[in-house]
Amino acid sequence: AEQAKILVAEAEENNLSDKVKTERFERWYACSLCEQEYHGVVRCALGWACWKTYVGRPETDEIRGVAMNVLGNGLISAKHYEDALTVQEAELSMLRRVGAPEHSILVAQTNLSTTYARIGRHEQALQMSRDVYSGELKLYGEEHGRTVVAACNYATSLVGLERFEEAKSLLRKMIPVAQRILGDSHDHTLSMRSIYANALYQDTCATLDDLSEAVTTFEDTAR
Repeated sequence: AEQAKILVAEAEENNLSDKVKTERFERWYACSLCEQEYHGVVRCALGWACWKTYVGRPETDEIRGVAMNVLGNGLISAKHYEDALTVQEAELSMLRRVGAPEHSILVAQTNLSTTYARIGRHEQALQMSRDVYSGELKLYGEEHGRTVVAACNYATSLVGLERFEEAKSLLRKMIPVAQRILGDSHDHTLSMRSIYANALYQDTCATLDDLSEAVTTFEDTAR
């Protein structure tokens, strides 16, 4: 933690590039030797140390905002989901207060949606994932990787709440987009097709044709 603090301070004092500042800040959550991210209680402890280092700065300070994100991720890594939720909700409120760019707000909402799902607050996860999808669609348009990921997350929430018709409708529209801009074998494309197959066969109103399509889709994604 002390090394990360010193490296970031030097980067700020010497007005180094944003790239260098980012690389040095990564020492708060990743090993400088193997470059792997820490996990569990170690990452959580570093998250708290990071937050305590920069919490005294103004809300508009970029590094303070990133430190809050590091704390939230550290708490999640240690499976302290309720505490992480408190931090993430505060982070989202802060971003809105300081007029952060829309893409930063959407990232915070995505993280919050995931945490809602982890603690079983699925309706709130669905609402947030829907807001993120709408936001990405407005900001980047339909044919963009971020919009595809948001659609995938939104569909996952819909299936989790057994809203199969809505999930199938969304995926029928977005799978061809993913195939077109990312390719058939991309992870996001395969994930969307797998979610679609789940929506088909989990639906109690599924027809034989639906079940047949689900099996075919599962087989295709497994290849």
